[in-house]
Amino acid sequence: MKKILLIDDDKNLCQLLSSYLFSCNFSVQSVCNTRSALVLIKEEQPDLVIADIMMQDLNGYDFIKLLNLNDSFIYIPVIFLTAKGMTNDRIKGYNLGCYAYLIKPFDPQELVAIINSILGHVDLLTKASILLSKPEKLLLSERPYNDLYFTAREKSVLKFILKGYMNKEIAIILNTSLRNVEKYVTRILRKTHARNRVHLIRLFM
Repeated sequence: MKKILLIDDDKNLCQLLSSYLFSCNFSVQSVCNTRSALVLIKEEQPDLVIADIMMQDLNGYDFIKLLNLNDSFIYIPVIFLTAKGMTNDRIKGYNLGCYAYLIKPFDPQELVAIINSILGHVDLLTKASILLSKPEKLLLSERPYNDLYFTAREKSVLKFILKGYMNKEIAIILNTSLRNVEKYVTRILRKTHARNRVHLIRLFM
């Protein structure tokens, strides 16, 4: 049973959402602030976190920044569930590394669909990482890459990213524009749900 941590200072919402997620075969714990969440994450190591943004003291943005500073926590997917629905709010959330951004009021069925999609990708990447730890699986033509639906050009770019090349260097090697490389890098990050290049490399270590 996958473990979900819910962070929201609305106790009524936490209770209702916890009951619904439990009915969908998830194990759910809830806390009302970021500090309590960080303590619980160390103890329980949840598979996914659902967090509000507008909370007292440390908000949801602060929370995900703290996760990104800890190598043990950076892999935990975060879904923002919030009333902050402006475009710049969503952009900030995605730039910080949230996997999904759902605006209140929301459809709980949609939330569960998002959770299942994210956890499915995480499981796939975990299996790919295990396979890629074996020398015979290091070629980009192997199945773990195909399962993620990379195009031939994306595979080429990914190969050089994993070797530590920067975008400008990749553009020169592949004889293409820097803008094209940036486009492919963005696609790769989106497909792997990686927060950044460092996170991407760690996924395939």
